[in-house]
Amino acid sequence: MAKVLILYSTTDGHTVEICSRLQLVIEGSGDTTEIIDLKSEPDLASLAFDKIVIGASIRYGKHQRVVYDFIKANRATLEAHPNALFSVNVVARKPEKNTPETNPYLQKFLKQIDWQPQNLGVFAGKIAYPDLGAFDRTMIRFILWMGKGPTDPTGTYEFTDWDKVEEFGRTVAAL
Repeated sequence: MAKVLILYSTTDGHTVEICSRLQLVIEGSGDTTEIIDLKSEPDLASLAFDKIVIGASIRYGKHQRVVYDFIKANRATLEAHPNALFSVNVVARKPEKNTPETNPYLQKFLKQIDWQPQNLGVFAGKIAYPDLGAFDRTMIRFILWMGKGPTDPTGTYEFTDWDKVEEFGRTVAAL
């Protein structure tokens, strides 16, 4: 039985929902898990774990700075353990952009960090227009309009393929 550390950054909360689903799958395999927000600046030296997963959301085409900083500060520890990274972004709703190899945001991110995760995942996210502030709602509607996505400002649209999330969880459990 291994302990899996699941770290995340989220903008609107959907990435932590994905982490919770991963937790269910991983714990169902007999491993234990701990989920921690990267904003809390976790100190890996003080945590006991056997495997590590990082989940990171996209806003306006970029992962949060805290993800870059964490990876830079903890590269050696990340490389010393079985590891995985997943990205959550709405562009992954498109079949031609929903794999680690074809998702432009994940590919750009991998070129910007000095770490090569052993396992990669990419999941389509969620847009909850009513929960967004006026600026974000307007900008995201415009971005999705350009990308032929839903733009009804009263709608909530979840694009996540939960079967794919669970498959990733089984992969992590098997590390």
